Amino acid sequence: MPERRMIIPPGMENIVDRFHYAPGVLVGDTLYVSGQVGRDEQLNVVADKEAQFDQCFRNIAKVLDAAGFRFADVIELETWFLHFPADLALFMQVKDSWIKGPVFPTWTGFGVSSFSMPGIICEVKVTAVRGAAA
Repeated sequence: MPERRMIIPPGMENIVDRFHYAPGVLVGDTLYVSGQVGRDEQLNVVADKEAQFDQCFRNIAKVLDAAGFRFADVIELETWFLHFPADLALFMQVKDSWIKGPVFPTWTGFGVSSFSMPGIICEVKVTAVRGAAA
């Protein structure tokens, strides 16, 4: 049975301490990244919409990097939006700057009525498999 290991990048220790969940969990060659939102290391929500979307991906990149993965290894993408579908076009521009083809991950998007902190407008979760980019 593969070992299960928490992935906690530098600067994300406060998530484990305060909210009691792992930013990522590595099982064998599969990395499960918890939903990331547009907040900085001090848990301050980024105000600008485009910058908040970008911060979601910056946070995901930290978890991927800490586990030795990259965006090309991402096989599944899940997103939740406060303003759906109104924010979809802008989100896609940001997403496409982080996730490149020619092979794209699966993607499921949802509209929701609220998030865990005021000001959050999006949450992004990914699953990655080591070597999927090969």
